[in-house]
Amino acid sequence: MSGPRPKPPWSLQWRLGVAVGALVTVLWAAGAVLTADRLRHKMDQVFDASLQETAQRILPFAVSEILDRDDMVTGTQTVPAVRAHDEVLIYVVRDAKGQVLMLSHQADPADFPAYDGPGFHTTADLRLYNDEALRGSVTISVAEPLVHRKRMAFEVQMGLLAPLALVLPLSLLGIAGLMRLGFAPLRRFRARLAKRGAADLAPVATGDLPAEVQPLAQTLNALLDRLDAAFQAERSFAANAAHELRTPLAGAIAQVQRLRVETTEPAIAARATEIETVLKRLTRLSEGLMSLARAEGGKLRRDAAQDLRPVLRLVAQDAARLAGGAGGAGVDLDLPEAPLLSDLDPDLFGILARNLIANALHHGSGQAPVRVALRGSGLLRVENDCAPVPPEVLSRLAGRFERAPGTVCDGAGLGLAIARAILDRAGGTLVLTSPLPGQTRGFAAEAAFPPGQPG
Repeated sequence: MSGPRPKPPWSLQWRLGVAVGALVTVLWAAGAVLTADRLRHKMDQVFDASLQETAQRILPFAVSEILDRDDMVTGTQTVPAVRAHDEVLIYVVRDAKGQVLMLSHQADPADFPAYDGPGFHTTADLRLYNDEALRGSVTISVAEPLVHRKRMAFEVQMGLLAPLALVLPLSLLGIAGLMRLGFAPLRRFRARLAKRGAADLAPVATGDLPAEVQPLAQTLNALLDRLDAAFQAERSFAANAAHELRTPLAGAIAQVQRLRVETTEPAIAARATEIETVLKRLTRLSEGLMSLARAEGGKLRRDAAQDLRPVLRLVAQDAARLAGGAGGAGVDLDLPEAPLLSDLDPDLFGILARNLIANALHHGSGQAPVRVALRGSGLLRVENDCAPVPPEVLSRLAGRFERAPGTVCDGAGLGLAIARAILDRAGGTLVLTSPLPGQTRGFAAEAAFPPGQPG
């Protein structure tokens, strides 16, 4: 029973974006709260100063008014309002006994506590400032409802926090955009690596990477250099070994053929024929290994574009001749009328075409010619007549040393592997089909390769 799938790791861009966004949000909110708190204290100081100034302005007028009253006028005098308005500051003027002498038009004497000396005082609902005149015989209490201050503080806080609803999303979008812009060189570096073929181990350009990532990229390039050197050594060994085997194998074949001609013993002649067959198979194997090394390590592109049609024509005629045909009669060649210009190396294209055509000739039934078609879009299709290949065999035929079961061919099983190695390097694909579309027999190898720049 398999366990739960591990969660994919967060990208560095996402982590930094979330961290910076959260930090900016917290700093903005904390700054707004601290600013609102400082403003509230400043507002309290301003409001207290207003209470004190109001008391000091009203008290002399109240004293003068009270002293100028007629003896007949007694009781509380309410100051009338000039026009209707909401009264924020209310006041009451009392004598030493606490009797109300003057009252603002919206004030209620019951709301004011007893006079307890000059200065500021706070009740559950009011903020008051008390003062006195004539040695305490006249007192004044100016009050402001605390709900007014709370409402003003709330409006200030909202005035500071409300813009965050617009500024914060814009800031987060800006941070995300800057993060994406900053990580763009890393995405381009990753894209350059993703476009590489399996055999492309050349160093990756690192000029646009930030300094923090340069050591990692340089380490990766150093690793690619070591891998390329190891693969080059492996390919060189295979090519050199195959090349060195050609001469002794050719000599051995010549000696066996001479022995077969000179002997009069039928058994010895039969044994010489078997040895010659094995030696020829070794020769073809060495040639296949050389072609594979060339396909995996040769130069892929040329500086100048060339027409691929003559290359294919020559390869097809040569393959048909070696297979026993006369003048290429075993190959039906279909070439485009216009030149197919490409900077693909002609030698590699020739190796690709030769292996596909030779594979078709060796495995074909011989009852129908091999059909070879080249299209201007960079498509080479090779068809031959044969019994249908099972799907499970078809899926692995392009592997090294793979042969179709029941084949009478004595090849090395490298032809399709060589073709796929070339196409992998060129960014192309090899598609094998059997039977042919609309038929019950046949085999087709379709090599799609980018033609490259025409020059």
